[in-house]
Amino acid sequence: MNSPSRPVTPLDKSDVLDGLFASWCNIDALLQTVPPEDWTAPTSLPGWTVHDVVAHMVGTESMLQGVPTPQADIDVSALEHVRNDIGVLNEHWVWKLRDLGHTELHGEFRNVTAQRQVALSALPVEEWNTVTATPAGPDTYGRFMRVRVFDCWMHELDIRDAVGRPADSDDLVGPASRQALDEMAASMGFVVGKRGGAPDGARVRIELTGPLAREINVAVDGRGHVVPDFGGEEPTTTITLDALLFARIAGGRVAPAALGTEIGYGGDEAVGRRIVDHLNYVI
Repeated sequence: MNSPSRPVTPLDKSDVLDGLFASWCNIDALLQTVPPEDWTAPTSLPGWTVHDVVAHMVGTESMLQGVPTPQADIDVSALEHVRNDIGVLNEHWVWKLRDLGHTELHGEFRNVTAQRQVALSALPVEEWNTVTATPAGPDTYGRFMRVRVFDCWMHELDIRDAVGRPADSDDLVGPASRQALDEMAASMGFVVGKRGGAPDGARVRIELTGPLAREINVAVDGRGHVVPDFGGEEPTTTITLDALLFARIAGGRVAPAALGTEIGYGGDEAVGRRIVDHLNYVI
């Protein structure tokens, strides 16, 4: 699995865990402000309420702690919003925890994340750098945990959207947002080169604006590669949008076709629009 065609991603353990623990802390604080009636509010994730999103996070962290996946008393694979094996696994936990009251579920979230914090803090660096199965393919366990930052950070945004509590700049800026965007940026070579079909020689710059502003540069040479810059050359295509909108499109929460002028294009606009149309890479 550790071959030149499939490089692995060594990541600083303390840096990633700062983001993951901050994300859990932020979610815990947010849930304390959600009134009882809003726990049943629908989210942008089909079939899931706020309660279901929290149950999903509890289930994932419980699984990573070694808790066996519960069995549902229905065929969850037949549910309209379940599209793959990971969705089936997620739904088993959501179904199992659906009858818990919101106070109990919040308590379960606190308990399991506290257990995970202890376990991850004690994890030897050798195991942190061991190659394992991750949602991004075979990579280090550290990469898996950065994917967890991304997932939890996105779910905080899902909850905020559902209950009408948008994040302000103070809520956004921090290690969780930085790690989540680092994880998304790492996938942009695949998104631009393969999913978006940018041609060989393309130099695509995604300019993220707002409190989480950054640039993501992708050079295409047979395949897309995320690069620090283009060596003094200008991009052939630029895509400009707010960082949160970028995250929502990449996570499948917003369809590009539903947007108006929120996205700007420069250079080869056809390539830019094709990339945005295929930006949703999250399974």
